[in-house]
This record gives sequence, C-alpha cells and structure tokens, in this order.
Amino acid sequence: MILNLSKIKTEALLLFCKDLILSYKDSETILFEENEDIEHYIQEVTEEFLVQIENVTFPSEHYLSNRKHYRIKAVLDAYNYVNQTISKELKEDSLFNPAMLYFSLLAVWFKELDKESKSKEYIYFLLYPYANVYDKLLINIDDEKFKVMNIAMIEIAERVIYKLEKLSFK
Repeated sequence: MILNLSKIKTEALLLFCKDLILSYKDSETILFEENEDIEHYIQEVTEEFLVQIENVTFPSEHYLSNRKHYRIKAVLDAYNYVNQTISKELKEDSLFNPAMLYFSLLAVWFKELDKESKSKEYIYFLLYPYANVYDKLLINIDDEKFKVMNIAMIEIAERVIYKLEKLSFK
C-alpha cells in the first residue's frame, strides 16, 4: 500500500491538537492573570480551530475501532510520536500554554513548512492569518512571564514539527 506520509502526519497533528484543545477547553484552570480580552480572544480562536479540526478528522471512536487498519495505524503511530516528543520537551511541573502550543504547531506545519499546500481539505489551516494570533499573544502582552512562556511554546513547536517532518514509517 502506498500512503501519503504528509497527509498521515497532518491528520496525526490535527488529532493531537484536537485532543489538546479538548483537554483544557472547559477547564477552569487559569495559567496567568491576563486581561479578559486576551482570554476571550484565546477562547474564540480555539473554538474556531476546534470546529475546523473536527471538520477534517474523524471522531476519536473511529480511530480506536479501526486501529488495525494500515492507514489508521500509521496516523496513530504519528500521533503517539508527537505526543511523546512533546512530553519530553515539556519539563515536569513546568507551566505551559496549551493554546499557544497547538497554535504554534499548526503554524509551523502549515505556514513555515507549507505542508498540504495543495490540499483543499486543509484550506482553512493554509489561509489562517497566524500572524494575528502571534501579535495578540506576544506583542500585546504585559505579563513578561506569559510572553516568555509563549515564546517557549513556539520553540517547542518548532522542534517537534521538524522532528515530525523527518519521521519515517519503516
């Protein structure tokens, strides 16, 4: 069987981002006391991304019930790779901003590496104005610790995505 490895990795990355979003979306945990405008902006962007990710991925049950299928197995292997790589990158008990992490992962994959640039199904992620979010979460932030944490998320995302790009399914 011939697999499109870029599509496999893209789907795995989107699944990881979906799970990351769902894991904190309804949480009452506040990492930093940022103004309500920033919090509302993050929630709004996250909801928008979640809807778009759900449009191009299957429900979690599909992946679990079909995990022996060669394509789904490859997606799950890539997902696990992303998950393990990020777990290694994040230090125990270190603060992190899940919104900036998922956002940076997608920005590096779709914008910096130009993945899936010819795929109509991922048009939302290809055209999204990532610079607007970077401006909002880096330039318009008063809390220096929050800004430093967001920069750390970008650096982690870059390292993880470059490793994912090199991942081979041998």
